[in-house]
Amino acid sequence: MSTSPTPSEREAADREAKQKEATEQAALPYKWTQTIQDVDITASIPANIKGRDLDVKLTKTALRVAIRGQEPIIDGAFPHPIIPDESTWTLETIPSGKEVTIHLDKANKMEWWAHVVTSAPKIDTSKITPENSKLSDLDGETRSMVEKMMYDQRQKEMGRPSSDEEKKMEMLEKFKRQHPEMDFSNAKMG
Repeated sequence: MSTSPTPSEREAADREAKQKEATEQAALPYKWTQTIQDVDITASIPANIKGRDLDVKLTKTALRVAIRGQEPIIDGAFPHPIIPDESTWTLETIPSGKEVTIHLDKANKMEWWAHVVTSAPKIDTSKITPENSKLSDLDGETRSMVEKMMYDQRQKEMGRPSSDEEKKMEMLEKFKRQHPEMDFSNAKMG
């Protein structure tokens, strides 16, 4: 007898997990979005706050954003390093007051973040659909690496060999053709 959940039970659990995640994220004093390359954070603050009233520290591994003399809006370590010289913060006036906008440039352009700082609740990165990251936006080397990863993932899902395994098999076949005198009946790929 199988104990795995039925599709409707799995759907209900997914919906419940998504709702819990949405509630946790909504409770944060900031909003954040990401692409495979960067993270953008916004936090609303009172209209009377000026840039000099803010305490913003941005390092390779941590972020602190606070209004001087108050509890920090964000204060913690990143789950993964960033490139500080390529990351910025700005203070903007919006209809409802002001907003601190932080742009973080990920050091590793190949991973999704489960949270902005490690002390915050996580999101399920396996559910991310990267429609906002277009392959055409990536540089040549990164793009070819992502395309290879996507190809290998599709091959794996279909139970087929990865691109590296295909290359090895092609090399073996070529070697066999070049050396018909050799017996490969007991050869194992590994």
